[in-house]
Amino acid sequence: MLSAFVRAFKTPDLRKKLLFTLFIIAIYRLGTAVPTPGVAYTKVRECLSGADPQAGFIGLANLFSGGALLQLSIFALGIMPYITASIIVQLLTVVIPRFEALKKEGQSGQTKLTQYTRYLTIGLAVLQSSTLITFARNPQQIFGPSCTSILTDDTMPTIVIMVLTLTAGTGLIMWMGELLTDRGIGNGMSVLIFTSIASGFPGSLWAIQQKDGRWDVFIGIILLGFVIMALVIFVEQSQRRVPVQYAKRQVGRRMYGGSSTYIPLKVNMAGVIPVIFASSLLSLPALVAQFNQPKDGSPPAAWAQWVQDNLTRGDHWIYMLLYVALILFFTFFYVSITFNPTEVADNMKKYGGFIPGIRAGRPTAEYLDYVLTRITVPGALYLAVISLIPLIALVAVGANQNFPFGGTSILIIVGVGLETVKQIQAQLQQRHYEGFLR
Repeated sequence: MLSAFVRAFKTPDLRKKLLFTLFIIAIYRLGTAVPTPGVAYTKVRECLSGADPQAGFIGLANLFSGGALLQLSIFALGIMPYITASIIVQLLTVVIPRFEALKKEGQSGQTKLTQYTRYLTIGLAVLQSSTLITFARNPQQIFGPSCTSILTDDTMPTIVIMVLTLTAGTGLIMWMGELLTDRGIGNGMSVLIFTSIASGFPGSLWAIQQKDGRWDVFIGIILLGFVIMALVIFVEQSQRRVPVQYAKRQVGRRMYGGSSTYIPLKVNMAGVIPVIFASSLLSLPALVAQFNQPKDGSPPAAWAQWVQDNLTRGDHWIYMLLYVALILFFTFFYVSITFNPTEVADNMKKYGGFIPGIRAGRPTAEYLDYVLTRITVPGALYLAVISLIPLIALVAVGANQNFPFGGTSILIIVGVGLETVKQIQAQLQQRHYEGFLR
């Protein structure tokens, strides 16, 4: 792999793309350290040093922003509004006929869907920035009772400026991601998420070492991380190849078809989406309970106390059980709406394709549904096990729920890393193809 990167930097076109990618990453990381106007940065640092606000959806959003969310920087919202908007638009293609028609139109329809995603991203950014500023005006809900106000001025003009700044930061990140996709290496949004998560790896590992003070535990966790990473790569690359044969057909004087191909069905077709859905949904009760805390210091209601005791702690068995159940449900749900066996079978029949031994049409759709269900079961269990690793580490070594070798962190790091390396190797083969003779 190192030789591939050396050859990539020796190739002028690839060198420009790699340097442009590094330049965008540097700007993105710089923006995560620039504070939003109206925020007392020193007070934010004091509150961060005395608390561990890493659980639930806030911890997930902070992970995706590279720690910028809790620092209230200009890139505090990170890429989360765009991810949420993309997921919503993708789900709406199944519900709204207009979106489904646009999806089938090809490049022109995809361009319109992308435009809708941008508009929705800005709308979500305004909503999320307003919510974040509400938390900033009452930081005790995130950092604990010892944290005082972190805003230098909470008047309406300052709040409007903060909302505009955070929304503009999200728009700038979205533009940089699309620019990186066009002129850089890999998918721009994925690379920025990769950068955000990878930036928190050293700090998370060092926090574990400092908590125990034992180097043998620290080295053991790193070795365990390599084993987990190897297993994740193995499963992410695993797929079931369903063979497809196309019959020969004559159009005019030319003969078409007669080729053999396959439909690749990945073991983990849902990716990291079920984990994000499960974390977000499981954090909603805790968020509602936080907003229902009595102002006078009296004990909270019974239901709010139960939520705080059972659904906010990752080491509680009820939290783990619900987390696994939601991941299993969302895995099957997301695969069912992204892969339609009936549509695939109809397209195969339209172009003269068939699976050997299976009749075209409805039997093909039933066979694909049968195979897909059997593949999704181990894929869902794999996602559940990987997502439980941070919660187990929370009990074993006292790590936070953003333990680097598990959950969304390892899935995104490995997935984006594999895809980027594949693109670099594909472009190298186009420019330095070596055949049988040298």
